[in-house]
Amino acid sequence: MLTAFTRAFKTPDLRKKLLFTLAILALFRLGSHVPTPGISYTLVQQCQAVAGQTNGVLGLANLFSGGALLQLSIFALGVMPYITASIIVQLLTVVIPKFEELKKEGQAGQTKMTQYTRYLTIGLSLLQSSTLITFARNPSSLFGGSCQTIMPDDSIKVVLIMVLTMTAGSGLIMWMGELITDKGIGNGMSLLIFIAIAARFPESLWAIKDQGWDKFILVIIVGLVIIALVVFVEECTRRVPVQYAKRMVGRRMYGGTSTYIPLKLNMANVIPIIFASSMLALPTLVAQFNRPANGVNTPGWVNWIDTYLARGDHPIYMVIYFVLILFFTFFYVSITFQPTEVADNMKKYGGFIPGIRAGRPTAEYLDYVLTRITVPGAIYLAVISMIPLIAFVLLKADQNFPFGGASVIIIVGVGLQTVKQIESQLQQHHYEGFLR
Repeated sequence: MLTAFTRAFKTPDLRKKLLFTLAILALFRLGSHVPTPGISYTLVQQCQAVAGQTNGVLGLANLFSGGALLQLSIFALGVMPYITASIIVQLLTVVIPKFEELKKEGQAGQTKMTQYTRYLTIGLSLLQSSTLITFARNPSSLFGGSCQTIMPDDSIKVVLIMVLTMTAGSGLIMWMGELITDKGIGNGMSLLIFIAIAARFPESLWAIKDQGWDKFILVIIVGLVIIALVVFVEECTRRVPVQYAKRMVGRRMYGGTSTYIPLKLNMANVIPIIFASSMLALPTLVAQFNRPANGVNTPGWVNWIDTYLARGDHPIYMVIYFVLILFFTFFYVSITFQPTEVADNMKKYGGFIPGIRAGRPTAEYLDYVLTRITVPGAIYLAVISMIPLIAFVLLKADQNFPFGGASVIIIVGVGLQTVKQIESQLQQHHYEGFLR
């Protein structure tokens, strides 16, 4: 990895791309610490100092924003609106025929879907910023009961300015990600998520170090083992061989080649973790709005949710979280990979799996293989996602424990993709010089 970056900096074109990418990432981190107009930075820091654990989708959003969410900065929403919009548009391709047609149109259709994703991102940013500011007006829902106020002025004018500022910040983040993709080293939005999560690693490790060097060293050793496991699993791919028969088109012969269909062990990536966290956060959110202001005569179902679903260290929460991740892994894989569609395309172009008849038998075989590799992939995701919850019980670390959950999967995955992209661009420069 270090060799790839060293060689890249020695290549003028790649050096410009790397420096441009680093500049955008620096601006992204700077914006994460600029407070939104109307928010008292001093009061936020005081509330964060006494805040407890943040669970559910709020904790996940804070993780993806690099801590900017609970600082209520101009980049408080982070990349979550864009991620949510992308997932929604991807799911709509299965439900809405027009979106399915756009998906099949190639680059032109993809451009339109990207534009729809941008519009939806802005809409979700307005909704999420309004919800966040509603919580900010009652900061005890964000930082605990000891936090009384973080907005000296909560007039309608100030609230509107805050909503517009956070929405504009989300749009700016989306634009920065696309700039990295177009003019940088690529993979823009993923790199923004990567730097946001990596920025919290020193803070999380330092909090563990305060509990003693023995625990700190133990966490480092366990973390290295987990990273090695994640690298191994993320690189695991089931290659289904495909043979294309020779066919005559005009006077030219096509086909006769062998290739394969790569089926990753973890095809769903971190999407099931996001879905499961969001689903578990919904009851807590509903209970929040149905809790009496004076705390008297609280409904029984609200107390039940506060006891069992609002705490990440409770066994019931862990079991439900584990089961939801298993379910959403199978659900997401089933809608993103269509064996029937793949089999039809193979048959259309004269492709077949050796020993399997084309058409329906091929689709059934692909479905069988996909189910077999999704089972260990789902268990792997569920186990990795449970690590921060277990760490909270054993080490009293928060849910942003660095070596587990979505954080380590994203960091390892994006790191591997970035290195591969840099190496591929280095090879292109090498081949260009060789041909000359």
